Amino acid sequence: MNLGPRLETPRLILRPHRLEDYEACCFLTSDPAAVRMIFQNPLTPEESWHRMLRFVGHWALLGYGLLLVEEKATGQVVGEVGIADFHRGLGTDFDPFPEMAWMMASDVHGRGYATEAATAMLRWMETAFAPERVVCIIDPHNAASLRVAEKLGFHVFGNAEYKGKAVVKLRRVVSVG
Repeated sequence: MNLGPRLETPRLILRPHRLEDYEACCFLTSDPAAVRMIFQNPLTPEESWHRMLRFVGHWALLGYGLLLVEEKATGQVVGEVGIADFHRGLGTDFDPFPEMAWMMASDVHGRGYATEAATAMLRWMETAFAPERVVCIIDPHNAASLRVAEKLGFHVFGNAEYKGKAVVKLRRVVSVG
């Protein structure tokens, strides 16, 4: 079973989720500032468990998914980043393509970790799968994530409603070279 790669950046380690990461995942998904633009409310422990299982399932079934992000200097879990297939029902211009996702703990916001981790993940995905494009959705009020997306080469191509909430649809056309 493919549980995902271990990727390293100058400051971070990206690795597959493990059973012993459950408490760290609960801490991350219960951080109100980290989740407010994604889930609107912190997740329950049960929802965090199901989310972690979903990420492991992505790797087992699709060969790609989300990875846990650790700070190299401290070993602290600081976020999650990766590529997924969430079957969101947002249309043929979105759903058939791999979807980029990232979330960082609020105590590391502003350090550039999301951009650093997502860049490593995109490099891995583009080398391993060479998708035509990668997509993502972001709350239109989430200025920080919109800046990260721009740095990663994503461009807005539409708007949608997802779970009763307005989102911006973005895409990154891939050029493997």
